[in-house]
Amino acid sequence: MAHKKAGGSTSNGRDSNPKYRGVKRYGGQTVASGEVLIRQKGFKCRPGQNTHLGKDWTIHASTDGIVTFSQKRLTKFNGKKERCTFVHIAPATK
Repeated sequence: MAHKKAGGSTSNGRDSNPKYRGVKRYGGQTVASGEVLIRQKGFKCRPGQNTHLGKDWTIHASTDGIVTFSQKRLTKFNGKKERCTFVHIAPATK
């Protein structure tokens, strides 16, 4: 008689959904209030002027304007200096 061995289970049969993180609006682009600028995990970029941080570290625009990026050296709690990228919204001039 033809028999087939039991199939069993596989140990790598799982996968998670993509999170679509990254920079959504780049420097020089015009944005409206409330738009998502950066989706991230942790403080890769920090919110600057006219931006705010969501609870999952997403940076949103607080006002209409143009996206700008800047870098600044900050002192961490252990005394080390760290270069951080800040995201700002410059008000659009008419």
